[in-house]
Amino acid sequence: MTLNNIRWGMIGCGSVTERKSGPAFWQVEGSSLEMVMARREEQAKDYCARHGIARYTTDAHELVVDPNVDAIYVATPPNSHLGYALMAAEVGKPCVVEKPMALNTKECDIMLSAFEKAGVPLFVAYYRRSLPRFDVIQKWIAKGKIGTVRHIHWTYHRPPNPNDVAGKANWRVDPNVAGGGYFVDLASHGLNLFQQWFGNITVAKGIAVNQQGFYAAEDAVTACFSFESGVLGSGYWNFAAANREDKVEIIGSEGKIICSVFGEDEFVLEGKEHLVSNVANPDAVQYFHVENLIAHIKGEKTHPSMGICGRNTTWAMEQILKS
Repeated sequence: MTLNNIRWGMIGCGSVTERKSGPAFWQVEGSSLEMVMARREEQAKDYCARHGIARYTTDAHELVVDPNVDAIYVATPPNSHLGYALMAAEVGKPCVVEKPMALNTKECDIMLSAFEKAGVPLFVAYYRRSLPRFDVIQKWIAKGKIGTVRHIHWTYHRPPNPNDVAGKANWRVDPNVAGGGYFVDLASHGLNLFQQWFGNITVAKGIAVNQQGFYAAEDAVTACFSFESGVLGSGYWNFAAANREDKVEIIGSEGKIICSVFGEDEFVLEGKEHLVSNVANPDAVQYFHVENLIAHIKGEKTHPSMGICGRNTTWAMEQILKS
């Protein structure tokens, strides 16, 4: 590995890599995408042709041990994160896995132990921790713009996915592949972001049910949780509602902040002063996440989304679903 340029090997060529993540690995200075892997050769070959990537393979081990690959990005469903991450740890290469980190906390612990032993970093692609858009809220909180934070509540609901209604296969709602359903897939983004603001989640309880019957996983969840800072939290997620809403309220002793996790609408602070912010996301939304990966590997800073943070998110969701 040369610190002038980190050469990445990417396992998986799915939809998340087309725009959200993949381009960032060759757009960020000091980073390049050397090789990609997909189980279907035609998929890997097509991805390389469209994005100008030099090499591909259908063998993950071949990619991981390649001497021209310095670090690994795992962009596959959660049930394969453990196996691919352990391959990277075995050869001593930094690795970033997509979120959620793994199927369960036990797998997260195995991963963390392997990377600690290997002496190389493990990251999780909770890229919102790196977005300037959310830096604004962290600064408002740090500056005491709403006083002492007391509570955070997230309301998220949306209509059923037409493909689920039609009975089409969908790995995101197969607990054996995803670790849960849309709650695990989507709520993980927000819960992890809240950890960045208020510290690890220390207690989490919830009620999870399946109201539609379209798939095996939960489709409606309500939960309460607490952070190590003393801030309390609650949330409601439903994937069988009439319309879509994504609203986060951060309640303080002197005001509140209203924002969203997935939307691109403005953030509003209501308190002693009225503030509005709307920082646009980059086209490749993981750009700053990858920029921070390079900075960490070069020893310039600590990445905001390390494996231990991802482990706490998975643990919290596990507590909510089993309650």
